[in-house]
Amino acid sequence: MFKTYEEALSWIHGTSVFGMKPGLKRMEWMLKRLGHPDKKIKAIHVAGTNGKGSTVTFLRNMLEANGQVVGTFTSPYIKTFNERISVNGEPISDEEILRLANIVYPLTLELEATEFGGPSEFEIITTMMFLYFGEGHADVVIVEVGLGGLLDSTNVVVPIVSAITTIGLDHTKILGETLPEIALQKAGIIKPGVPVVTGNIPEEAMQVIEKYAEEQGSEIERFSHDFSVSKWQTLPTWGEQFTFEDEHIYLNQLQIEMLGKHQIENAAVAIETLRIYSHKTGLAVSHEAMRRGLKQAFWPGRMEKINDEPLMILDGAHNEPAIRRLAETIKHDFSQQEIYLIFAALRDKALGPMLDVLTELPNVHLVLTSFDFPRAATIDDLSSYADSRTIMKEQWQEALVDTMKEMDESDIVLITGSLYFISEVRQTLLDSTEE
Repeated sequence: MFKTYEEALSWIHGTSVFGMKPGLKRMEWMLKRLGHPDKKIKAIHVAGTNGKGSTVTFLRNMLEANGQVVGTFTSPYIKTFNERISVNGEPISDEEILRLANIVYPLTLELEATEFGGPSEFEIITTMMFLYFGEGHADVVIVEVGLGGLLDSTNVVVPIVSAITTIGLDHTKILGETLPEIALQKAGIIKPGVPVVTGNIPEEAMQVIEKYAEEQGSEIERFSHDFSVSKWQTLPTWGEQFTFEDEHIYLNQLQIEMLGKHQIENAAVAIETLRIYSHKTGLAVSHEAMRRGLKQAFWPGRMEKINDEPLMILDGAHNEPAIRRLAETIKHDFSQQEIYLIFAALRDKALGPMLDVLTELPNVHLVLTSFDFPRAATIDDLSSYADSRTIMKEQWQEALVDTMKEMDESDIVLITGSLYFISEVRQTLLDSTEE
């Protein structure tokens, strides 16, 4: 058994040597031994290629503004490991992580001796989350899928409502090479008779989800079909304004402080998901609370402004679909300014397509770099995608210092790529401003 938080964390991270282990047998075995804590919670389950974290945040803030105690399970973390299991946005304590790890640890030793083999790191964390929330620490728990959906360890949960935010090409070696194949994995979270809300999803992927939902007898509410947004405009302060509408609700001049049209779409998915959740549970949700929650919602590293002069933005656009949405935001909001874009990514991502999108932007000065992470793409990995205008820097710290020397005061620094990269940059920069 572990005596300290550090020992517990070391064990949890150490299990990652087992690698990816698709399938739910190990989760079901552990949860059965724990008395099925997953069946003791009211859950909302959120899947999607991108937009999961933002959608979870919009949902959490609206429910919280309505007086609910809201649990969340998210990944990866930005600042501390404990963020993954949070209550009203506050990570659980080191003591709780230690306590939960000591309950789950003996089970994992038993599990290793079975035909199923030992659990993965993510399965351990997911089990700890269900154990914690099964004890009654939240009125509602929003569970974000780790990877895919069908075989993800969170997929043991039977929620009140499910949401699928977006479908795009990512993790293709695991989830499939085409949008329909990936859509089938994401659709795997749809449970019999449980309604599902879908975001802005390409038609070929949508057809797969609709067929799956029909087979499960699940109602489906589709973005721009069953609910929609209109009157979109970017606010001069920072953020977006829009009107939301479905058969039951009309909300005009809603405001969010996250930038980008894709964030409006995520907010719309969150509103529709909340409407269904409140209808199914009998929870009365005021429109005023929804407005307040949306405006308060903040998700670090998503078009996050961390400095005004010069304007410095962090955005975890970690795959090709996210980079395309980032490019849309640049064209819409920053077409008149010079942008110094510092990019670092994981080497297993579609680096070529991602960088093709960025090099096509006429006002972007592209700086390629790396960061301290085992799976980070090195400068050598990135160099084959560079053109004559691309700047290459071994370390992001050097890239940032040199960029600041080159810029005019009206220029923008935009740091993007892997969420692990954004986490490292954010922590370093915010720590230095706090000193």
